[in-house]
This record gives sequence, C-alpha cells and structure tokens, in this order.
Amino acid sequence: MRTGQPQILLFDLGGVLIDIDFERALRAWQPASRLTLDELKQAFRHDEPYERHERGEISAEQYFQHLAATLALDAEPAQIEQGWNAIFVAEIAETTALIRAIRDRIPCHAFTNTNAAHQAHWSRAYPSVASAFGRIFASHEIGLRKPDERAFAHVARALGVPAASILFFDDSLANVKGAAAAGLQTVHVRSPADVANALRFIADWPGPTDAGSRQRER
Repeated sequence: MRTGQPQILLFDLGGVLIDIDFERALRAWQPASRLTLDELKQAFRHDEPYERHERGEISAEQYFQHLAATLALDAEPAQIEQGWNAIFVAEIAETTALIRAIRDRIPCHAFTNTNAAHQAHWSRAYPSVASAFGRIFASHEIGLRKPDERAFAHVARALGVPAASILFFDDSLANVKGAAAAGLQTVHVRSPADVANALRFIADWPGPTDAGSRQRER
C-alpha cells in the first residue's frame, strides 16, 4: 500500500535482508532428541514462550528450557543456542546494496522481531546489514513485536514522524497488514525485486538496472 512520498524507509531483517530457515535449527537439534525430524517440525511452534522471548519478557535460558522440554532435547544450553542460531543462512546482498545506494537520499531504519541471542549472532555474522541502518528497533529491546499495531506506533514516535510517512518492507503478510493498520505505507517483500521496484519511486532514484532479479520462495 502506497499513499504518498515517504520520509523514512523501515525494513524487516529476516527474510528481507537475511535469509532464514528454521528447519536448520531442527536438524541441528535432532541428534539430541528422541523425536524424529518430522516430529520436531510438528512440535516446534512460534508459541507464547517464543513471542515472550521476542518481547524480552523471558530470558534465553528460560526459552531454551522451554525448547528442551517441548522438543525432548537432551542438550546443554550452549548446544541449544548453537542450533538456535543455525537458522541464519546468508545475507541477501541485493537488498543490502539497494539500501546502501538510497540511504543518503532518505533515512533507512530497521524493525525486527528478534531476541538477544539472535541479535548478537546476526550482528557479528552480517556486519554490512547491521551497519546499513541509522537505527535498528529490536522487539526484545522495545518490549513489542510485529504485527502488534502498538509496535509500529512506538517506532513512529521514536523516529519523530507520522506513521503515514513511513514506508515499511516485510516478507510476512501478517506484519504488513499490522503495519498498514497502524497507518504505515507498506511493501510485501517476496524478492529483492519488490524492494527495488518500490525504491524507484523514492527521491527521484532510478535504481540499479540489475537489482533484485532473484526470486525467493516464501
């Protein structure tokens, strides 16, 4: 949804700038579990403890204890954390390049549902992503997560602009709908091309001619 020239660009990270795959965590944990991989896939959920962890309401230690019980893991916390961080696949370099090309024309910030362990990992693993933005709003730090409308209102207040002046990019349709309900302009990202196409309308920016041709499954 686009309603006017934005003042600020706001980007999700996982699925937009960093490719993630939760099955990688399950595969890392499976040798420590009596459950099969298929059973782990059924048992793992983005449940209430998962969301509380992302809001900073429970610690990593508490969440890893929940995972150990839910997934029948006979593993030390460090081993669980190692698997937890295995979800990160690679930087989506096309999108990072797009942001670096336009950020001198319009402020670029990020808003991600994350937790302390994941943030520490992707900050180290993908420094070009972590350094691409003026500010990064992390759900566990602000105590709110997408798609809660209050989360987007918090970010708009922190940036000092009306919600309607922010253009938000996310690969999750639920998050896009939450942002739209909060009054933000939105782009549903299914590939880097979606970002490139939206940015061509910003600040008279022609955009790279080869940007984001790679299509990615969601």
